[in-house]
Amino acid sequence: MHRLAGRGDDLPVTVGIPFPPGLLRDPKRVRIVDGRGSEVPAAVTSTLAWHFRDGSVRAVRVQFRAVPGTYQFTLDSPRTADIPGWPYAGGLVDGRLAAIATLTPEWLTASLIAGPQSVAANDEPYARYVDGQFRWASALPTKDTTAWLFDRPSTLFKAYVRTGRADYLEAAEMSYRWYMAGIKRDGLPVSPSCGGGWLPDGKPCDVKYVYIEPVLLAVALTGDDSMHDGATVAKMADLWNSGGWNGAPGPYRHPDDYFTERLAGLGLVETVAAYELTGDVRYRQRIDARVGWLHDHQRTNPDGLGDDGSWRNSWNVHENDPHGADDVRGASPWMSENIVDGLWHAWLVTADPRIPGMLTGFGRYLERHGWIDPRRLVPPHDWRNDCSGPQGQIAWYWSSSQVNDEALTKIQDTDGWYSDGHTVELGLPVAAAWYFETDPAQAAALKKRFKAIAASYSPACAAISDTLRRFNWNNRGAGVAQWMMAQPAGAGVPRQVASP
Repeated sequence: MHRLAGRGDDLPVTVGIPFPPGLLRDPKRVRIVDGRGSEVPAAVTSTLAWHFRDGSVRAVRVQFRAVPGTYQFTLDSPRTADIPGWPYAGGLVDGRLAAIATLTPEWLTASLIAGPQSVAANDEPYARYVDGQFRWASALPTKDTTAWLFDRPSTLFKAYVRTGRADYLEAAEMSYRWYMAGIKRDGLPVSPSCGGGWLPDGKPCDVKYVYIEPVLLAVALTGDDSMHDGATVAKMADLWNSGGWNGAPGPYRHPDDYFTERLAGLGLVETVAAYELTGDVRYRQRIDARVGWLHDHQRTNPDGLGDDGSWRNSWNVHENDPHGADDVRGASPWMSENIVDGLWHAWLVTADPRIPGMLTGFGRYLERHGWIDPRRLVPPHDWRNDCSGPQGQIAWYWSSSQVNDEALTKIQDTDGWYSDGHTVELGLPVAAAWYFETDPAQAAALKKRFKAIAASYSPACAAISDTLRRFNWNNRGAGVAQWMMAQPAGAGVPRQVASP
């Protein structure tokens, strides 16, 4: 328990405690004890359930008053000292928490609240990279709405899960409350009203700014259930289902259909989060539909060019120029990471048997067609940033199995300079493919690639702060890659999630 803005020795603290499946069924068994083993009077309320597993308690909110220090929660006997709880805002002083409570990363990662994760070791290169970025990304960016793209609160919450750091949690908590204060509570969740949209960017119908995952993480990790209710979550989820100003999502039926990997991936992530949060069967059905659209898109692309492992679409349509000349059928490697992230979230909840093959298929595509051959990185086409050194990996801004490198070079020259700013998050599709890959040769190539990606974890790369949303796009989904690569190749087949 850390003092932030409070005074005195009787500070109010609200903390979320997540639990792995099957461990807790009765919140009355949660007790808080001090360093002498004495029970501290507390209010404990169940906030989340493992409704898609065994129905056990997934998280509780605990409130107590005490002096800053170290405490423990135990499950060994029923709680005997109850107190009334208070509204979450009652623990704030001028908009900042009086005190904040953190849990150990060993417990946080074992709880599976953010899926399986590994504790970040002190000498882990990726953890140092996140820390280096946090130095410029820590301040609450209230003046730059693009700093929230790709979900800043969830990115910070996941950094906290792997480290237990109080500064990550405080930044996540403040970001969450500021973000949720901007959610539009009135109106229908369709364009042009767009109830459930995000107002600060002035475009509430822009669904790529609508995030439900931070609601789940905030409830579980801070105990804050004050920023949402069932109606608000429903509007946010239904806005994704209507598509806002992009139109309703659906199958990729024609080669000239509008499609972006970002919308497809984020839409799946947020639909899964809505289901995890509520257990509403409608969201479960939407997960199945979205996974099916992606499966059919990958396997039976309507362009008739076969299954190369990507979610192949039109560069011209992607760039809102459907009638432009010299179209390139291909895919964005870094935007496709959003699809991989969505499929991983869906796998953890549904174990859909279509997902492993989709992830290994894209991993093979990325290895064959996604990365730029280092021999091409010579003037005037040295698109790589010097920060990662001569071993730095860089993927095509727009990749393809259908055209020669000259066509891709033309796009890279106009749009792809320093596209290695996305290399860090590409660790996720590499690692996800490794986790399900059973072919030894393919697995060896993925392992070699992931080791090479570590060049992008350099302090010089972490210090680049030209756009604040880089912190989010690099890290929202990439942390789990460290856990995946610590498993044997193919460990995910059949499903094999880490036991707590």
